[in-house]
Amino acid sequence: MQQSSVLDAIFHRRSIRDFTAEPVTEELLREVIRAGIWAPSGLNNQPWRFRIIQDAELKTALAEQTTYSHIILAAPALIAIYLDNAAIYDPVKDHQAAGACIQNMLLAIEALGLAGVWLGQILKNKLMVNSILSVSNQFDLMAIIAIGYAKHHNQSSSRKPLEQFLI
Repeated sequence: MQQSSVLDAIFHRRSIRDFTAEPVTEELLREVIRAGIWAPSGLNNQPWRFRIIQDAELKTALAEQTTYSHIILAAPALIAIYLDNAAIYDPVKDHQAAGACIQNMLLAIEALGLAGVWLGQILKNKLMVNSILSVSNQFDLMAIIAIGYAKHHNQSSSRKPLEQFLI
């Protein structure tokens, strides 16, 4: 079976936590977000919103909100992914849509030759994150993706056999 570029991105994507200092262009960050907004959402309500973070002072303040501070400080760029509470019509479906959005973004990061990791532990301090970023609490933080260029590509991963997942 011939494998598509989408499947290549799915099977080769890894959570990269070590980045070079090379900056990521605004154009590439916007392309990653563009991939996110093409995720499916119930009623096509597109409830996601984004904040690009590259400012060193903001990154330092955000790093204090998570045990994974080293990743936030090392990444040249961060994208915070939010749900807009004013756009939500069904909380379960909209949270699923946010997950699809984030996955699209991670696959775009892989396809664009970038590296990234989905950070979720910081959600324990999402109100502080909103305060640091001057984002209204109308927006509910779903994740932060740390983005950059991989310092190395030696991450490996494995999965259980498919049969273990079929019921």
